[in-house]
Amino acid sequence: MFKHLSRFIFLFVFLPLLMPVLATAQAQDTSWESWLVNQIKQHPEVVAAREQMNSNLSLADAQDRPLYNPELDSEYEREGSANNYRIGMSQTIDWRGKREVRQQQANFLRAAAKQNYALALQEKIAESLQALIQWQAASKQSELALQQESQMDTLISLVTDRQNAGDLGQVDAELTLLSFSQRLNDTAQAQAQLRQVEARLGELLPDWPGQWTQIPAKFWNSGEVYTNTPEQWSESHAAVIAARAEWEVMQQAAELASRETKADPTFGINAGKTDRDNVVGLTFSIPLNIRNNFSAEARAANQAALSAEAQYLAVKRRQQFAIKASQAALQEYQQRFDRWQGLMQGRGERSGSLLEAQWQSGDLSTTEYLLALQQRSEGLVAGIELATQFKLARIDWLLQIGQLNAALTQLGK
Repeated sequence: MFKHLSRFIFLFVFLPLLMPVLATAQAQDTSWESWLVNQIKQHPEVVAAREQMNSNLSLADAQDRPLYNPELDSEYEREGSANNYRIGMSQTIDWRGKREVRQQQANFLRAAAKQNYALALQEKIAESLQALIQWQAASKQSELALQQESQMDTLISLVTDRQNAGDLGQVDAELTLLSFSQRLNDTAQAQAQLRQVEARLGELLPDWPGQWTQIPAKFWNSGEVYTNTPEQWSESHAAVIAARAEWEVMQQAAELASRETKADPTFGINAGKTDRDNVVGLTFSIPLNIRNNFSAEARAANQAALSAEAQYLAVKRRQQFAIKASQAALQEYQQRFDRWQGLMQGRGERSGSLLEAQWQSGDLSTTEYLLALQQRSEGLVAGIELATQFKLARIDWLLQIGQLNAALTQLGK
């Protein structure tokens, strides 16, 4: 009894105290890729794409239903003192197998709907990753610009002191002020670009900024090797699969239109009473496609299917060349980026101190020092831009081969 009582006390006294700890641990267990995908799924455009998919799936369910419903017929008349009535049931028969075609069409509708949603989600993921990359680059450029502005402030103070001491002339002071003006402009542009990218991220990711502001380094260091050809990648791409499914839908629509040129018969049975006699009857009816045999509709559906086939081939061809282009761009950027990383090795930080020491010692004139600072700034900015272009090229390549979700999934393993 006391044993159960102690458990009861623990649950009602200590468990509420542990709930915040458990919630924090659960939040920490949430991976970066899960957070990103959940954020993107909340975006209105993705929600719209998901509901459009659900709408198309509902249309596909409608295609699965039987084509004809039974009909209830009734008739009543009064003939003299006699009441005549009749009630019956009739059913149109799917004599041409139209429902089978509609069911095939429904399967392709479902495939197209799912692939179109997957494509929309993947494109929004790519857009969000590109915005994060641009934010990282803008943050680095903003930090660099602020550091250089602060450095120029210090430089102006030193130039003023040396000018007062007679070590520097008026020209050196003027050049320093002109360089400072350019640095102010660069800083303003960097800050404005950072604010614009932050606004873009706020629109794409509802909870940004939060604990996840940086793309994990593992995403860029992953060593997966894809050996498929562009033709093979294009076959499995969501856009190509969706286009093929839409072509299949139009093919089934053409087949259905062809079968609808032949009318389906309707059979019925009825029973009733005429005066004092019981009556039982059978009915049969079929539309006569004499004035209009609906061949024009069938021809139009067939032509639409041919158009959809050409569109599918165009999408496939476009995707193949997009993969080739993105792969070539990624290879070029990756080679230069790897070489840049090998060459830098902390030189960016050391170069600033080295230049200042040489200027202070008189080994560099003020003009040479300002020119060197400008070259250093341009080199550091170029490095940031090279790293950014490499990352953007990788995102584009993963998007074009349809493996962006797979690459994100690898982060959680």
